[in-house]
Amino acid sequence: QVRLVESGGGLVQAGESLRLSCAASGSIFSIYAMGWYRQAPGKQRELVATITSTGITNYADSVKGRFTISRDNAKNSVYLQMNSLKPEDTAVYYCNARILTALGSISDYWGQGTQVTVSS
Repeated sequence: QVRLVESGGGLVQAGESLRLSCAASGSIFSIYAMGWYRQAPGKQRELVATITSTGITNYADSVKGRFTISRDNAKNSVYLQMNSLKPEDTAVYYCNARILTALGSISDYWGQGTQVTVSS
């Protein structure tokens, strides 16, 4: 059993910052890529940022220069520092991780989502 739990969402004004955290727990042998996705009302879920186990990062063009993804492998955790937030960043943010479990299976796991609301 593997679980991802996000925290750190909230309501902020445009230009402010938020930091999202996501911790994986359970029967984990190894974690490959981790990432953040978001889904705004009426829109499809989209990639925000990903990070490999060796720290290689990838960002959506819309967040480059404003968001920073990082991870702590010792804590099975991934973070998203969001600066200069804009109203269009408003969405439910989901944590994702590709995990090799102790039973030997590899699957993608998702957190429950955390709401980020940016007011203008």
